[in-house]
Amino acid sequence: MEREKIGEVFHYFSKLGVAAIRLTDGGLKVGNTVQIQGPTTNLTQVVDSIQIEQTPMMSASKGQSVGIRVKDKVREKDLVYRVTP
Repeated sequence: MEREKIGEVFHYFSKLGVAAIRLTDGGLKVGNTVQIQGPTTNLTQVVDSIQIEQTPMMSASKGQSVGIRVKDKVREKDLVYRVTP
């Protein structure tokens, strides 16, 4: 299993269960598997939706900030990796 760093979490909306991610190193598509890691975070899941300023998107490219729904709490400064089998 390979992983490639694509960005980092800059905010977590706890009521919505959404991580705001700044894509600093790569793009992201619906259906990608991501791994979010930090000192107290270790979450792997498939991306089922991406939003940019409340607008649903199928993909986002490097340099954009996106929101994705996450199944567990994540924290600011957690690193986001795209995982390929």
